[in-house]
Amino acid sequence: MQIETGIQNKPLSLLLYGVEGIGKSTLISNAPGVLFLDTENGTIRINTRRIKIVTWEDLLNAVKYVNDNPTICKTLAIDTADWAEIKAIQYVCQKNRVASIENIPFGKGYSYVADEFSNLLKQLNALKDKGINIVFIAHAKPRKFELPEEMGSYDRYEMKLSKQVAPLLKEWSDALLFCNYKIFVVTTETNSKKAQGGKRVIYTTHSPTYDAKNRFGLKDELDLDFKEISHLFAGEDVPTAPAVEEAPKEEQVRPTVAKVFDLLKAANIDEADLRKLVAAKGHYKEEVAIKDYSDDFITRWIIANWKKIQETINSNKEAK
Repeated sequence: MQIETGIQNKPLSLLLYGVEGIGKSTLISNAPGVLFLDTENGTIRINTRRIKIVTWEDLLNAVKYVNDNPTICKTLAIDTADWAEIKAIQYVCQKNRVASIENIPFGKGYSYVADEFSNLLKQLNALKDKGINIVFIAHAKPRKFELPEEMGSYDRYEMKLSKQVAPLLKEWSDALLFCNYKIFVVTTETNSKKAQGGKRVIYTTHSPTYDAKNRFGLKDELDLDFKEISHLFAGEDVPTAPAVEEAPKEEQVRPTVAKVFDLLKAANIDEADLRKLVAAKGHYKEEVAIKDYSDDFITRWIIANWKKIQETINSNKEAK
C-alpha cells in the first residue's frame, strides 16, 4: 500500500449558485482559460469562449471533446446545472418514449436522470485528472422549510435542481458557494422597517437559510469579486496572514460631548456639578459619565439650555 501525506493541490470542483442576475457567469468568466458549456445562452453578453449546448448529447459530446483535447482550456464551466438537468430530463424521456418524466413507471424517471449526471461527473473527474478546473453554475430558489421538532417554518435558499441531482453535485464539489444580495433592515425615526444595502456577496459556510461549504478555509463572507476566490483556481490554500497585535486605539470623543466639555471649561464648571444636576432632574444617574449621554439629550437639553444650566449650578454653589 502506498501511503500519501500532506496537502495535495489538485484542480478545483466548484459549485456556484445564487439568485438570478447577480453576476455568477460574469464572476466565473474571470477564471483562468475558461470555456463555458452554455446551456441557456447566459454568456452571450460576456466576452468569453463558449460552446452552445442544445441537447444532453451536446453536453456529453462537448465534455468528451475537451477530454480528447485537454489543452483547449484550464477551466470548464457548465452554465447552468439546472438547465443541464432539463436537457437530461428531455433525453431520458426520449430514450424511454414518454411525454413526461412522471410517466416513467415506479417513479424511476428522476433516478435515470441522476444516473446520467453520475456518468457526467465521472467524465468531468477525468478532466480534473488532466489538470482542468470544473465549475457548475446554478440558480437558487427559496423554499419554505418546516422544522420537524418545533413549531414554525422559515424560507431557505436551495439549488434549482431535483432532490436526486442536487445531492450528487454537492457531494462532488470541493466548494459550494452561495451568491446573494446582503440586505440590512433598519428602523426609521417613525419606527417603521426599511431594507437598505444590496451589496453582492458570496457565502462560503453553511447557514440555516442556505447551503454552503468549502475545504479551503475561506472567510464566511466574501465580496462577489473574482480576486476573492482566484487562489482556488491556482491550487492554493487561503494565505494565512501573520497575527499582528493591534495597538489600542484612542477613544474618539463625539463632537457633542466635546462641545459640552468646552462649555464646562469656559464657565469654570466641574463635570461632577453637571452630572449632579442631570441626576437631580431625573435624566441620568449621577455616576453616568457625560460621554455616555445620548447625542439627542446633549443637543436638546444641555446645549439648548446651557445658560439656564450654568445659572442653576452657580446658584447651588452660592447657596452652600
